[in-house]
Amino acid sequence: MGPRSRERRVGAVQSTNDSSALSKSSLATRGYVHDPFAALLVPGTVRRAPLIHRGYYVRARAIRHCVRAFLERTCAVNDASRAQILSLGAGSDSLYFRLKTAGRLTRTAVWEVDFPAVARRKAERIGETPELCALTGPFQRGDPESALCFASVDYRILGLDLRQLQRLDQALAAAGLDAAAPTLLLAEAVLTYLEPDNAAALIAWAAQRFPNALFVIYEQMRPHDAFGQFMQQHFRQLNSPLHGLDRFPDVEAQQHRFLRAGWTACSALDMNEFYRCFLPAEECRRVENLEPFDEFEEWHLKCSHYFILAASRGNAFSQALVFPRSQVFHRVDPASPSGAFPASVVTSASQDPNLKRYGHASVLLSPDLILSAGGFGEEEGRHCRVSTFHLLSRYCDFKWKGSQIRNLGTGAPWDGRLYHTMTRLSDTQVLVLGGRLSPVTPALGILQLRLCKSEGSNSTEDLNITVTKAGPEADSILSRWRHSTTDMSYENQKYLFVYGGRSVVDPVLSDWHFLHVGTMTWVRIPVEGEAPEGRHSHSACSWQGGALIAGGLGASEEPLSSVLFLKPISGGFLWESVVIQPPITPRYAHTAHVLNGKLLLVGGIWIHSSSVLGVTVIDLTAGLSSEYQIDTTCVPWPLMLHNHSSILLPEEQELLLLGGGGNCFSFGTHFNPRTVTVDLSSLSAG
Repeated sequence: MGPRSRERRVGAVQSTNDSSALSKSSLATRGYVHDPFAALLVPGTVRRAPLIHRGYYVRARAIRHCVRAFLERTCAVNDASRAQILSLGAGSDSLYFRLKTAGRLTRTAVWEVDFPAVARRKAERIGETPELCALTGPFQRGDPESALCFASVDYRILGLDLRQLQRLDQALAAAGLDAAAPTLLLAEAVLTYLEPDNAAALIAWAAQRFPNALFVIYEQMRPHDAFGQFMQQHFRQLNSPLHGLDRFPDVEAQQHRFLRAGWTACSALDMNEFYRCFLPAEECRRVENLEPFDEFEEWHLKCSHYFILAASRGNAFSQALVFPRSQVFHRVDPASPSGAFPASVVTSASQDPNLKRYGHASVLLSPDLILSAGGFGEEEGRHCRVSTFHLLSRYCDFKWKGSQIRNLGTGAPWDGRLYHTMTRLSDTQVLVLGGRLSPVTPALGILQLRLCKSEGSNSTEDLNITVTKAGPEADSILSRWRHSTTDMSYENQKYLFVYGGRSVVDPVLSDWHFLHVGTMTWVRIPVEGEAPEGRHSHSACSWQGGALIAGGLGASEEPLSSVLFLKPISGGFLWESVVIQPPITPRYAHTAHVLNGKLLLVGGIWIHSSSVLGVTVIDLTAGLSSEYQIDTTCVPWPLMLHNHSSILLPEEQELLLLGGGGNCFSFGTHFNPRTVTVDLSSLSAG
């Protein structure tokens, strides 16, 4: 790499500090954390999205947990030596000022290191801000040639390149850092921007230099699944690629990395586990109620791709792990895959326009015709709620071809809802129930979609859609989204069973309702048995005249593993639990189908395992489950299996995956661009 490339890379890494600083300032402004100093250390303001707030919140709490553990441990030791915090790649972080205000620096000093331009800019910012100067007390500014940019009695800022370890070591010693004193080293999203050899040298240097220390890092991991690939692509586009993830892809590899480098003890966990096990339940509830939120999939994915690690040396820290293994967060190791279902792209880009969407719904109208509607996606070059309908048609050569159509102006307008359900009434009619326009605006009323051909045409390319209202707009039952709708039969009448979901008022719903299709009225039908806990983003399938409900997200935003059967009985229905061995991994945002007495759970999100979801196959007669991977070798993009729709073609033993993806934290939005087919024929062969 030449000098210019290095300069561009350094500039790109420094720009990540600016973005992070603005996010931390927005976080404090919205009340997630108490930090009046974040806004003083960064010019400008910006309001981040709730998903970004949650991501930065859990990061801030994890670092706070480690800092407090270090300070409490050093205070408990009757030692006159002064403790030290050495923040590597500190950027515009306000840690010093928060600790000083809280009175936590009576026996502790803070050193910060970052690129010279970043360090000098921070020193200047502090010097021109009276509120900050009042906390640092008298200070000195270093000359332009010196590494020391700012110095007060308990605070030092140094401008150094972490790749130049000899200079780093000399400058820290000259600035008064005592290598023998208890030291906390912090590196938030820092090592991953260093080349692996530079990062390894820094970890080993710290182990050799500080005999009584705690080294805490917060970084990315899991580069190989779809979210990880998209995450890496984002940072490559910023010219600040993530290094070392292939060598250290998970928490176990990261722990071994530090132990091999000379650290004597190490604990690490992903941010889902930290959030679930190391934050009080009441604090989680407070945070979850700060802003309207409906991006659970991306929140859990983000947390599963970042980890917090604490490595220690010396008796003062090695005897008590910062993150003792919790009994609350049950890690699940799915059974070894029984096989793999090959996947392939069934349409080309020219044949499948505008299927870049998620949160939509799809329905099989006839063996050769699939209608998709709603969702959030890409339309006319922008990201928005999708107003067009997508039609996937199969022709005599057995090839599928996609087209987009708009609704005619003769009926009601299509409102662009998402997280709704669609049910086939006939080859040309579809019923749409529920959905939302935003996290605080439900989509109102029952809509009926009718396909009609243009006059004198027999081609599916000339189909139009009319939208009509099929029920009262002020229907409170359907003020919900992320629910399920299932075809059922009772006393030889057709009903739709609407279950669960969430609403503006209730984060999860546990109620159910029966809609009589012939009259479009709600009917009470007796249901016996213990009612299941509330959930949303679950799956539901028709089976043996009843409904199979699987997984979902519960009231505490915890994925569920239960499978329930609403069984037809004389005079109504009965809730029954389906016992499955081995138990399935808790999941949500998946799709499901029944094929030859087997329940197929397709994709979804889980947080209790590091493996990637494929297809779980449950034999409903024997109660046995098996796992199958989806072989995406022939799919030329990261295939995200959440917020998608799927259509089962039982005659062909195939599964069609349509759309899917999501807003991937701050990395951008990913849409699965084209339809994918999954070959299930090996199930019959087995």
